[in-house]
Amino acid sequence: MFGSGGASLWRATLPAAERVARAALGGDVVADVAIVGSGYTGLWSAYALKRADPSLRIVVCEREEVGFGASGRNGGWCSALFAGSRDATERRHGRDAVVAMQRAMFATLDEIERVVVDERIACDWARGGTVQVATLPAHLARLRDELDDHRAWGFGADDYRELSPADASEVIGCRPNLGALFTPHCAAVHPAKLVHGLARAVERLGVTIYEHTPVRAIEPGRLRTAHGVVRAEIVVRATEAFSAELRGLRRAIAPVYSLMIATEPLSEAFWADARLESRPTFADFRHMIIYGQRTADGRFAFGGRGTPYHFGSRVRPQFDLDPRVFDALHATLRSLFPALGDAAITHRWGGAVGVPRDWYPSVGFDRAAGVAWAGGYVGDGVSTTNLAGRTLADLVLGNDTDLVRLPWVGHRSPLWEPEPLRWLGVNLSRKLVESIDRAEASGRDPKWRTRAVSRLLG
Repeated sequence: MFGSGGASLWRATLPAAERVARAALGGDVVADVAIVGSGYTGLWSAYALKRADPSLRIVVCEREEVGFGASGRNGGWCSALFAGSRDATERRHGRDAVVAMQRAMFATLDEIERVVVDERIACDWARGGTVQVATLPAHLARLRDELDDHRAWGFGADDYRELSPADASEVIGCRPNLGALFTPHCAAVHPAKLVHGLARAVERLGVTIYEHTPVRAIEPGRLRTAHGVVRAEIVVRATEAFSAELRGLRRAIAPVYSLMIATEPLSEAFWADARLESRPTFADFRHMIIYGQRTADGRFAFGGRGTPYHFGSRVRPQFDLDPRVFDALHATLRSLFPALGDAAITHRWGGAVGVPRDWYPSVGFDRAAGVAWAGGYVGDGVSTTNLAGRTLADLVLGNDTDLVRLPWVGHRSPLWEPEPLRWLGVNLSRKLVESIDRAEASGRDPKWRTRAVSRLLG
C-alpha cells in the first residue's frame, strides 16, 4: 500500500511504464553488498557502487515498493540545503570543513543533473533556484540575518543574493512581497519520477531490487528478511524515518510528519500573475516550514510541517492525513496567492522525515562489522542522499577522496530522550513554533518563545 488515504500527486502522475512490479525475495541469496531500503539513499548507493565496480553483486531489499517513503512523496526540492548547523560543524571540525560541506552540496546538484541526463530520467527537472520571500517585517529582518551569515562564511552573490521587492515580484507574484533571498542552487523535480527512473538505472547496471521483502534484522554479514536471508560482506542501512522501527534504533531518529497538497492545473492567466516561470521552488521565512513548487503541468505542489509527533516514534499510514494541517496549508497558499480563489485541491498526502536529536545528518561505515549507514536528513534529502551514496561507495571501497573527509562522515548524533519526554518535548516545541508565527503576524515580540524552543530542541 502507498498510504491509507490521500494519494500523492507524484504517485498519481507517475507514467504507467514506471509502475514496475518487482518480485519479493524467494529464499536465501548471497551478494557482495546488501542494501535495506529502495529510496534515494539506497539507490544512489547502489548506483555509485556499481559504477565504481561493475563486478559487485548488489541486492536491495524493500519492505513496500520503490520510493514508498519520503523519496516518492516529498516536495520535489533538489536543493543544496544541508541540515547540520554550520556553527556546530565549525566547533568540531573548523571553518574549512563548513565551507567544504556546503561546496560539496553545491556540486551535488551538478552530479544529479548529470545522471538525470546520462540515464535519460524524465523527472521534470527544472533548475530554477529557490526564492524565499519576506512577507512580514520580521521576515525581512531574518532575511538580512541569513544573508549576513552566508557572507560571513564566504559565500557571495553567485550563491545567495537579496532581491528587492520589485525584483522579487518579477520572480514570484505572491502577496505581500517585501523582498526575497534567492539562491540558484536548487532544482524542482517530480520526486517519484526521479526515484523510479533511478531504480531502472541501477537495474540496467545489474542491481537486483526485491520489493515486499521486509527486513527483520540487520546484522554483520547478513539481512534477515521475511522471505529468507541475504548474506553479504557489506550491509547498508538506508531506512531514514523508518529506522525508528528497527531494533536498537527507536531513539536514534524521530519520525516527524510533513504534509502536502496539490491544486488542479491552473490557467495561464493565473501564472502570468503568480509567475514562477523558471519553476524556482519557493518558501517564506516563517518558523513553521512551508515549501512549494510550480509543477511541470501547471499546478501548485505545496507542503509544510505542523502535524503532531506520535508517541514511541510510531510511523503509520493513517498519520499521512491530518485535515487540520491540510486546511492550514490551503489557507496559507491562498493568502500568498489570493488569485487562487476556489481552485480545487486535487491531492492531499504526507509522510515522515527522519530527524536526529542534533538535527545533523550522518554517513558512515563500520568496516569491522561491515555495516554502513546514511540518513537523518531532516527533510533535505533529495540531494543529500546522492552525496551520501557517493560517499558510502568511497568508504566501502576504501577510496581516499575529499568526500570521505567531509565533516558529516562518521558523525554520531545523541539519542532522543525516552518517552514520554520525547513526545512532550517535540510536541511542545511544535506548539511554541506555531505561536511564534502567530505573534509575528500580529506584530508581537515572540522572544521568550524562541528561547524556549532553542532550549527544547538544542
